[in-house]
Amino acid sequence: MAFSVVRFNLVDPRATPESLAGRYRAALEMAAHADGHGVDTVQTEEHHGVENNWLPSPFVFAGAVFGATRRIAVTVSAAIGPLHDPLRLAEEIAVLDLLGRGRLVTVAGIGYRPEEYEERGVDWGRRGKLQDELLETLLAAWTGEPFAYRGRTVRVTPRPFTRPHPLLLVGGSSKAAARRAARLGLPFFPSAHLPELEAYYRERCAEYGTEGWTMMPGPVTPLLHVSEDPDRTWAEYGEHFLHEARTYASWQSKDIRSAVRSGASSVAELRAEGVYRVVTPEECAALGLESLVLHPLCGGMPVEEGWRSLRLFCDEVLPRLGA
Repeated sequence: MAFSVVRFNLVDPRATPESLAGRYRAALEMAAHADGHGVDTVQTEEHHGVENNWLPSPFVFAGAVFGATRRIAVTVSAAIGPLHDPLRLAEEIAVLDLLGRGRLVTVAGIGYRPEEYEERGVDWGRRGKLQDELLETLLAAWTGEPFAYRGRTVRVTPRPFTRPHPLLLVGGSSKAAARRAARLGLPFFPSAHLPELEAYYRERCAEYGTEGWTMMPGPVTPLLHVSEDPDRTWAEYGEHFLHEARTYASWQSKDIRSAVRSGASSVAELRAEGVYRVVTPEECAALGLESLVLHPLCGGMPVEEGWRSLRLFCDEVLPRLGA
């Protein structure tokens, strides 16, 4: 059976505080619905200062999801590691790991938007060193024992629920990210289907004498919306998909490799491209993908349309996959 994901970034370019509060509440209710129907994970992410209200606090959102659910995991993919205080993040993840009893998955990346670093007063040129410090601090902190940190001895409590520590992956599309993961003995999460980088990671694991594994997107990993009438959905809501696609495109330089990469400038181009797909339940079940990533509230999608997509996915796609 395919691994099932429901993704939320809570984007809404036209939001008011009141409407955004409703969108956040709807996302939690959708997470609970997905939890009750066997979806594997809620996926969320982190971006700051974005005009369209992109979620900046994925760990706060993860805690709310844990309060609304019982079994579904929450994958933060990705947290921008160097923008976080290492000790504070160690505490927050430990508490979330206890609340979720091991259901939190954190992918730590370094980001790709210099303006986010500038806004937070963090030196973009030191991001690699800051990421090393963050990861090393998390691993030391989660032992519950005193350790040396910036010239002093500190201790982080409580200890997390998961042993030896909460699930932590290193994300990225560079050899530096792969080396970092291998050196620390952490799993590697390439940001796209990059088998050559996976091979490089395994070579470095052998060099460092560590063990690791990869969680890599498949060759094709579209963002999905389920509809009984895809033509109608594209006609009525295509601009929402295009908004998100163009936002991503505006951030990605030629050096950034991502599973979500679109060059479309119109809804028609986006539909033909296939990065975002609107499919019927039958088509969705027949895709034959390793992972199915549903994006019900994409680009400020109206909540009622998001619910239609999620219900079709849960009621008509997942049973077909199970059968």
